[in-house]
Amino acid sequence: MDVSIVVPLRDEEESLPELCAWIQRVVKENALSYEIILIDDGSVDNSWEVIESLRAADPCIKGIKFQRNYGKSAALNEGFKAAQGDVVITMDADLQDSPDEIPELRRMIVADGYDLISGWKKKRYDNTLTKNIPSRFFNWATRRASKIKLHDFNCGLKAYKRKVVKSVEVYGEMHRYIPVLAKWAGFRKIGEKVVEHRARKYGHTKFGWERFVNGFLDLASIMFVSKYGKRPMHLFGLWGTLCFLVGFVMVVWLIFSKIYDPANSLTNRPPFYISLTAMIIGSQLFLAGFLGELLVRNAPGRNVYLIEKKLGVE
Repeated sequence: MDVSIVVPLRDEEESLPELCAWIQRVVKENALSYEIILIDDGSVDNSWEVIESLRAADPCIKGIKFQRNYGKSAALNEGFKAAQGDVVITMDADLQDSPDEIPELRRMIVADGYDLISGWKKKRYDNTLTKNIPSRFFNWATRRASKIKLHDFNCGLKAYKRKVVKSVEVYGEMHRYIPVLAKWAGFRKIGEKVVEHRARKYGHTKFGWERFVNGFLDLASIMFVSKYGKRPMHLFGLWGTLCFLVGFVMVVWLIFSKIYDPANSLTNRPPFYISLTAMIIGSQLFLAGFLGELLVRNAPGRNVYLIEKKLGVE
């Protein structure tokens, strides 16, 4: 199969027929074998009924319905599991991403050899105050932290080699950081393409200001997990040992000062409490690293979602 188009959605009954018809026209004009995987993330409108009718008309359209809303990351993760195409393309269901970008995104993966291509919505139709300014700051911080030179990490329109999506695990709110996850999984050839951004035609946005707060928290989390997720003792054990040694050295110094000057009070001096606190904190950090190592080696699967229905997906 040439291409899998993975579309997470929530309450997008109006846009789905138009989106699927547009995708079908583009892939057929370019003679591509395809599948469209629509992941219904707990919609409360008639989105699933629309997906069923679209599936009845075209068996290349497949559907996954969650029991409730789990978030975009969960939807993408399930879509990646089901994808069978050599190239996997993700896009939003609100018609703000243009399916006309599909052939060029695929060409950059197949012909140019990129592992991942991220869309860049250089010209946007969003509210400048509530979206553009926070988004630019968010992307700047992510570039600095990850060393990946992309302008728009949060763009839903991306293309991947199949082995990339099968190698990364997307959970929580980590869909913003799939390029970062891919880089740390060993996929280094990450590119960018300026893509068309269209004004929303139906409905309203499902994201608010909280996504930027969550985004920075997720960035801190992913930076930590990527570096120390498999070896927490290297972080907690190191700082715990250093903290304990500082406290221990201070205690030894206090004891010797007491021996040489018995008149000095041992417990009424600030260094005594500082050393005691340092030793306690050091012991706790070391214990946290030890428990982290036990959890890492015995952790079960993270992603368990209640899927109500599937259409055409094994």
